[in-house]
Amino acid sequence: MPPGDSRYVDSGPLTAPPPLTVTQLLLVGTGSTAAADLPFWAEWLRFAYPSLSVRAVVTRSAERFVTRQALTGRFGSEALLDVWPDEPAVHATHVELATWAQAIVVYPASFGFVARLALGLADSPALLAAQCANVPIGVAPALPPGATTSPAYQAHIAALETRPNVVVGPPVPALSQTTGKVGAWAPLPLPQLLALVEERRVLLTRAADVTGSRSEVQDEATPPARGSTS
Repeated sequence: MPPGDSRYVDSGPLTAPPPLTVTQLLLVGTGSTAAADLPFWAEWLRFAYPSLSVRAVVTRSAERFVTRQALTGRFGSEALLDVWPDEPAVHATHVELATWAQAIVVYPASFGFVARLALGLADSPALLAAQCANVPIGVAPALPPGATTSPAYQAHIAALETRPNVVVGPPVPALSQTTGKVGAWAPLPLPQLLALVEERRVLLTRAADVTGSRSEVQDEATPPARGSTS
């Protein structure tokens, strides 16, 4: 959501970039009109975090609103299409993405992508990478009018919120391009989503440290088995 965009309600100027400790970010763009703003956010990321490496993946429906070439030129790495390759490949794209990414943002996240992610589907490289990656994942839904009160959408969000590594950025009111009235929902501005992702990363790190400490204490307290030698 670029600042001052008249399509969005209360769209103000950008604030200072939030702290971000990850250096490798996977950005997944899906089929929403908000995908048209990805080139803007790509430029913002370059200036806000000069040392950040970003790899972009876009769905076929996202290509209705943004080209992979536009993102490739701005990120300095090939923007991938979220489809399985037709030709044999030496390396699996989903494994490369899942092991490379230190954090994942789905921006924007369409209703369909939110549903597939929540249901555990893994029918594309980006989805399979997200299902398998043990890193913080930020999801920024972009929705049509009425979607936020849909029982299906609410169930999907509730399912995602049970996952310790997933954080959902609440969508913000926006003008519907069809009705011209407020009622649609735009994705949370990317800086705010990144702040949520960083907060979740800190929580995951602390939880891992506590788990590791407990394991060490248990190992020290466990007496050696009979017949064993130290």
